[in-house]
Amino acid sequence: MQDINLKAEHPQPELCGAPTEFLDYDHPSIQDWLRIHLDDDSRHLIRDSQITDTDSQPDSDQARKLAVKLYYLVRDGWRYNPYTVYLEREKSRASYVLQQKQSYCIPKALLLATFARAVGIPARLGFGDVKNHLSSQRLIDYLRSDVFAFHGFAELYLEGQWVRATPAFDARLCAKFHVEPLEFDGVNDSLFQEYDKNGRRFMDYIRYHGVFADLPWDYIFDSLREIYPHIFEQGMIDGDLLQEASQAAPVKGHAADAD
Repeated sequence: MQDINLKAEHPQPELCGAPTEFLDYDHPSIQDWLRIHLDDDSRHLIRDSQITDTDSQPDSDQARKLAVKLYYLVRDGWRYNPYTVYLEREKSRASYVLQQKQSYCIPKALLLATFARAVGIPARLGFGDVKNHLSSQRLIDYLRSDVFAFHGFAELYLEGQWVRATPAFDARLCAKFHVEPLEFDGVNDSLFQEYDKNGRRFMDYIRYHGVFADLPWDYIFDSLREIYPHIFEQGMIDGDLLQEASQAAPVKGHAADAD
């Protein structure tokens, strides 16, 4: 990845634990979701404010296991559908995304980072531009580009290092595109699918925008307005990428399964 953007904050772990405007884990809906989905051994770790010295904190093994659990809950709990782009600021908060059944890469990375912070794992958000993204020809034609700007991922601070995790593409969609879903073990970076199941080149990162302690909403959407002005003028078209992948071959010869 090249062309590091100097606007990136690259915040350290101590700045990546508090609830924020967008990583709003202090919202009651986030708290309730975590209580439902975490087991008895982990619920006591749920917090609604910045980590303090007196808070219960996960040990390194527990933090890794929690991070892995949360990753898969987000990856497959919300269908990936890039037609669900929200242009309103308030719809970019984790508490709003939580209520949806489908979303795209930025909100899904946001959810993972929010959940991680809520159980004492420092987390931040990263962004990069990618080519050969999981897509359909219809979406490519509407975007007027095969470059997907600001593909989102999360970075979790585990065992003294930042580990990248990208929960964007759910397993069902990946199967339609004949690409393995991204796995995450809490130790190694899980960033993107470089090759499909047939060993063909599938995805490339072509620009790295850096990492941030909160969603840099103004920066992202001001940039997207310059890259895809017609979306902001006309609005995003309706669509369902899973359905499109089932009905026709996706971009660049990656054959999709038929239902």
